[in-house]
Amino acid sequence: MRVLVTGGTGYIGSHTTVELLNLGHEVVIVDNLYNSNIHVLDRIERLCHQRPKFYEVDILDKEKLRTVFKENEFDAVIHFAGYKAVGESVSKPITYYQNNIAGSLNLYELMNEYGVYNIVFSSSATVYGDNFEVPFKEEYGLGDTTNPYGTTKKFNEMILSDIAKAHEKFSIVLLRYFNPIGAHPSGLLGEVPNGIPNNLVPYIAKVANGELPCLNVFGDDYDTKDGTGVRDYIHVVDLAKAHIKAIEYASKHNGVEVINVGSGKGYTVLEVLKAYEKACHKTLPYKISPRRPGDIATCYADTHKAKQLLDFEVEFDIDKMCEDSYNFTLKNPNGIE
Repeated sequence: MRVLVTGGTGYIGSHTTVELLNLGHEVVIVDNLYNSNIHVLDRIERLCHQRPKFYEVDILDKEKLRTVFKENEFDAVIHFAGYKAVGESVSKPITYYQNNIAGSLNLYELMNEYGVYNIVFSSSATVYGDNFEVPFKEEYGLGDTTNPYGTTKKFNEMILSDIAKAHEKFSIVLLRYFNPIGAHPSGLLGEVPNGIPNNLVPYIAKVANGELPCLNVFGDDYDTKDGTGVRDYIHVVDLAKAHIKAIEYASKHNGVEVINVGSGKGYTVLEVLKAYEKACHKTLPYKISPRRPGDIATCYADTHKAKQLLDFEVEFDIDKMCEDSYNFTLKNPNGIE
C-alpha cells in the first residue's frame, strides 16, 4: 500500500512509518515540523534503508496539501497531525480547535475529492471523559471531555462517523490511544517534546539526565493505591504495530470502527517513576504539586476489541517502556540531530 502519514516525523508517526516500511509499504509523510525534526527522516532511513517521501506542509494549508494528493495516489491515510498537550489546550483552546479540527477537515475533504477512502485516525482515551467506570470500553461511546484537546479528538470522531454514514466507500478506524511511552529499541527514535514536557515520561527523562531538578507529581489525593493518577501505558512500538493492523483491517471493511489501544493495565505516577529509576539505576527526586485542570483520577483500557478485530496484543511491559525511553535519552542528550 501507499500510505499518507500526516505528522509522520512526530513521535508516534515516525515509529509507525518504520513499521510500515519494514513491511514493504510505501510511505509519504506530511508534517509541518512544529513538534518534530527533519533529521527524523535520516533516522528512519538508517533503520529501514530507505527514505520516505516527505512534504513540509501544514494541513491547515489546503492548497499545499492538495498538491500532495495531486502528486501521489494513496491507498490509505494514517492521521497523526495535531497538537496534543492537555494542559496547553486548556490555556490555548482556540489554537487547538483551529489546528486539530480545521486542518483535519481539509484532509478529509481532499481524501473524498481524490478517492482515498481508508483512514486510521489517531484518537485518544480522553474522549471518554471522567463519567465512565474503568476499564473504558468502546461501547461506552463519547463522554463529556474534560479539556479542549480531548474535545478536538471527540469532534474528529463525530465528523469521521458522519462521513462514514454519508459516504459508504469510507473505511475508518478510530484508534483510542491510552498513554504511549518508550522509544525505538535502537535508540534512534523517541519522543523529543519542545520545551518543558507536558507528559510524564519525557519529564522524568529530563530529570534523569539532569535537565530538570525534579518531577512534579500533580496530585496525591486521588482515590488510587498511592493517591497519584493511574494511566494505561503502551510502548510506542506496540502502538505503531497496532496501526499496521488497523490499516489492514480498514482495507477489508467499510464503515467506522472504534478500537482502544492500550495495555489494559493501570500504573500510578509513582509506579512509573519507580520503573524509570530501575532503568536508570538511580533515585529521582519528585515533589507533590496541585492537581492539573482537566486531569482525571484513573484511566485504563478494555482491550478485548483490539484482540478480537485486529488480533493485536501488546508485547512490552512498563519496565521495557522505561528502559527504552532511558536508552533513547542517553543516546540523544540534545534530541534528534
